[in-house]
Amino acid sequence: MQIKLPYIPFMNYARHGLWFSLILTIAAIALIATRGFNFGLEFTGGATIEVQYPQTADVSHIRSVAANVVNDAGVVQYGSSRDIQIRFAEKEGSNIDDTMSQMVKAIQADNPDAKITGQSKVGGQYKEELVSKGLLAIGLACIGMIIYLGLRFEWKFALGAVLAQLHDVIITAGIFSLMQWQFDLNVLAALLAILGYSVNDTVVVYDRIRENFRKLPAITPKDIIDTSINQTLARTMVTSLTTLLSVIALFLFGGTILSGFSTAMMIGIIFGTYSSIFVASAIVYKMGVRHEDLMPRSKRPIDDLP
Repeated sequence: MQIKLPYIPFMNYARHGLWFSLILTIAAIALIATRGFNFGLEFTGGATIEVQYPQTADVSHIRSVAANVVNDAGVVQYGSSRDIQIRFAEKEGSNIDDTMSQMVKAIQADNPDAKITGQSKVGGQYKEELVSKGLLAIGLACIGMIIYLGLRFEWKFALGAVLAQLHDVIITAGIFSLMQWQFDLNVLAALLAILGYSVNDTVVVYDRIRENFRKLPAITPKDIIDTSINQTLARTMVTSLTTLLSVIALFLFGGTILSGFSTAMMIGIIFGTYSSIFVASAIVYKMGVRHEDLMPRSKRPIDDLP
C-alpha cells in the first residue's frame, strides 16, 4: 500500500528552516558552554555495586539504606525485579574503596541474603580521556562521511549532510545540557548512532535528487529538490515513525539504565528527519547546485585517446 501525501514546496521555506536551525544550534552551543553536562560516573569517577535479592527488591527501602553511606547514591532496578544497581560518585577527601566496602556492609547488614553480583569503579581522571575520545569518534565519523558523500555525490552535498548531522548531535546534546539529564557513555553512544541515522535519511533524499537532476534536465533545481523530497517523504515518515516507536518501547521498558540512550535517540530521530529536509537539502539548494554538478562525466572515445 502506497501512502499518498500532498505536494509540499519545501524549498519555499528553506531560508526559514536554516535560520531556525542556526538559532537552535547557537542556543545549544551556548547552553553547553555555560551549563555544561550532568556527567555520569564514567566521567566524574565513582562506583557501581550490583545486588541480587532473594525476593522482589524494595527500591525505596534500599535507597534509604544506601543514603546512610552516601547521601546522594542512586538506586535503580535493572533486569529482574530482584536485581538492584547502586551508583555513587567519588567524593573529594574520601577513599572510593572504603566507601564501596561500607556500602556492601550496609546492604548485607540490612539483608544477609542479599548477594553482591558485581562491583566496579572508575577514576575521575578518565573524564578527559572519555570526552576527547568521544569527540574524536564524532570528528572521524564526519570526515569519513565527507569523503564518502563527496565521492558519491558532490562536495555541496557532502557539506550539507555533515552540517545536518552536526546540527542533530549539537541540538540533542544541548537539550541534555538544558534539562541536566545525566550524560553517560550510553548517551555518547546514542550521539554516534544519531550520526548514522541522520546520514542514512539524508542519503536517501540525496540519491533521489541526483536521479531527478539527470532525468529532468528541463526542470529548475528548486523544483527538482522539492519533487525529490516529496517522492521520498512517505518513506522518510514511515522509517522515522517505526524507528521512533522502537525507541519509545526501549524508553518505557528498558529501565533507568537505558533511559538516557533512548531519550537521546528520540530527540535525534525527530531532528534527523527535520534536518534531512530543512538543513541538508536546503543547504544544497542555497549553495546553487546545478544540473552540470550531477551529470555523469562523459568518457572520450577510445579512438580519440592518445
